[in-house]
Amino acid sequence: MGSDTFTLHRGTRPLLLSLPHDGSAIPDALAARMTDAARRAPDTDWHVARLYAFARELGASLLVPRYSRYVVDLNRPPDDASLYPGQNTTGLCPLVQFSGEPVYRDGGAPTADEIAARIDAYWRPYHAALQAEVARLRAAHGRVLLWEGHSIRGELPFLFPGRLPDLNLGTAGGASCAPALQARLEAVLSAQSRYDWVTNGRFKGGYITRHYGDPDHGVDAVQLEISQRSYMDEASSAWDETRARQLQPLLRDLLGAAT
Repeated sequence: MGSDTFTLHRGTRPLLLSLPHDGSAIPDALAARMTDAARRAPDTDWHVARLYAFARELGASLLVPRYSRYVVDLNRPPDDASLYPGQNTTGLCPLVQFSGEPVYRDGGAPTADEIAARIDAYWRPYHAALQAEVARLRAAHGRVLLWEGHSIRGELPFLFPGRLPDLNLGTAGGASCAPALQARLEAVLSAQSRYDWVTNGRFKGGYITRHYGDPDHGVDAVQLEISQRSYMDEASSAWDETRARQLQPLLRDLLGAAT
């Protein structure tokens, strides 16, 4: 299943991978208003669909957008309320990059009407598909795990101090999934020594994790934010086959433990 804004692979197991920042396309008319740096969509979660491609073999569903978070951020609430009050962050239609530099040239920022139109054209279709797939899988299996796959550069002073851990598990402070599920994931992470990790650190889960996670009613939601150095070259944004192959077995173990 798909549209001009996303693709959905429907699987057979109670596992849905949502990759809301994998898209990098920017419409030409919008790109013309952006800075040279922003047109390259540097804040994309590069290659996460490729990193998780093995999940199809596990019977998982995968939901992947086409367009960049600079068009509209699918992991932000439609009212653009801050997910991290008091901390630097980027919004529903970001005006700044993760570097703190502007997305738009002078006078190019979107109006309220344009933001509303982007929500209708890009945000709502993605969330309608996500909600429908969660409902389908829960109806078929009784429960469903919604896994939010993300990645980010490991050092971004505008967003956080110092070096981000390799793996950042987010469960909205334990509210978006069953405690036993979180414990199983932490046990998998504790059993390995290649990657450092944290639970509910700087990234506790975005809008999707917080909004859809409802463990008491059969929906567990977990976000994993991966430092991009773990599977790619951050300087060039190029896929690193060696690093990715080292990481993927651990991701497979995490998904297995979660389902």
